[in-house]
Amino acid sequence: MAKMDFNFQLKTRIYILLICGGISLSWVPASANETFCFRVYLKDKGVEDKVILSPEGIISEEAFERRTKRGVEINTSDIPINPSYITSILSAGGQLVTQSKWMKTVVIEGKDSLLSEKLKALPIVDSIKCVWKGSDRLKHNGCPDDKSELSPSDEKRTGEYGYAQEQIEMLNGAYLHESGRKGQGIRIAVIDAGFLNVNRINAFKNLNLIGTHNIVFPDEDVFCDDDHGTKVLSCMAANLPGVMVGTAPEASYLLIKSEDVRSEFPIEEDYWAAALEYADSIGVDIVTSSLGYFRFDTDDSVYTTSDLDGRTAFITQIAEKASEKGMLLFCSAGNEGNHMWEKITFPGDAPNVLTVGAITSEKERSTFSSIGFTADYRIKPDIVALGTGVCVINGTGNIQYTNGTSFSTPIVAGLGACLWQGLTWLTNKELIQLIRQTASQTSQPDVEKGYGIPDMEKAYRKEMNAPI
Repeated sequence: MAKMDFNFQLKTRIYILLICGGISLSWVPASANETFCFRVYLKDKGVEDKVILSPEGIISEEAFERRTKRGVEINTSDIPINPSYITSILSAGGQLVTQSKWMKTVVIEGKDSLLSEKLKALPIVDSIKCVWKGSDRLKHNGCPDDKSELSPSDEKRTGEYGYAQEQIEMLNGAYLHESGRKGQGIRIAVIDAGFLNVNRINAFKNLNLIGTHNIVFPDEDVFCDDDHGTKVLSCMAANLPGVMVGTAPEASYLLIKSEDVRSEFPIEEDYWAAALEYADSIGVDIVTSSLGYFRFDTDDSVYTTSDLDGRTAFITQIAEKASEKGMLLFCSAGNEGNHMWEKITFPGDAPNVLTVGAITSEKERSTFSSIGFTADYRIKPDIVALGTGVCVINGTGNIQYTNGTSFSTPIVAGLGACLWQGLTWLTNKELIQLIRQTASQTSQPDVEKGYGIPDMEKAYRKEMNAPI
């Protein structure tokens, strides 16, 4: 189940029997309006497995530029799925929802529950998993017509950062800003549930927006439906001196909606995969995602804590693929610390992402913040930041204090962008190590706060061989 904000209300469980993994089970009688989405795992992509000599036609110019800068080679995982394969799959009936070249998967939607049997019979198909069942998957209320500007009603406070002062000072972030590093030249993708009124809120008036992408509702923009992404974005990109200034106000932003808040099905892992591959095509440097999963509205799609091994969950696998492409991922640890699950959520178990937990103003673990270890006994979360009483700007354009690892994550991600701006020669994995090695409890990491609270000044000075 995706954990967003500090909202622990469980969504309605829908007990159905699914066709998963290519095994046909008995179905609860379906209504005429019900449709099914199947994730099709391909045996291959229908392309020759050979060394790629040229990026032309394989990846975008922006993606190639980032790969070159980060020293990442193009490989066969970058080659798109052969269009003839897509045609073959569609011939079984149904419509294309999304696909992943990195994972060799295609998601198809159709009204026939026997579609999986037809797909399974194709020689190019390895296995099938049902990832969604319901009606009106694309039905939505649309966006409001009001485009008037929204400004915060809060009075200015002393200091540049306004109400966000504490969350930046806790990480020694002002040091990077004062030296002129505010994220300029770094591209950040925010993958979330929606960015309500970002196009209307005064705090984002100078936002360097490089694009938006709505994967759930392709025909609609991302500026409606939910303000969780608005709050997340404000932690980095808000720029109202004296009211709220975020951790990377001069970075460039790509806003992607991948979360469908109406229900919780495995298809959201496919949406998230599509979001990462799209971010890669735009040449994004950093991804921040405050979405985490472990439970779905189906009986047979529930993960267990033993799956937290960094290689089992679909969403974890795609996170690792993105890391291999040179992107630096910041993922929320989850808000399950005082619930039955307790552990970090997926994809927070991925080895090469920075998983961020939450702490209070007193630097104690927030009771809700998910804990480690992983199933294979790795340290997670990696780091922590303020997650209780975080200053954000909500969908009405006003200051709000809220709780959640959803917000500790972008606070660190923004400063990570500023740090990378000053240390451009580092790879994503080297930057992860630097942040871990200079955090507050790097010598004694634990299951609650990982390596501790990052110190951005210390990290920069360490890399520059300057006195710490």
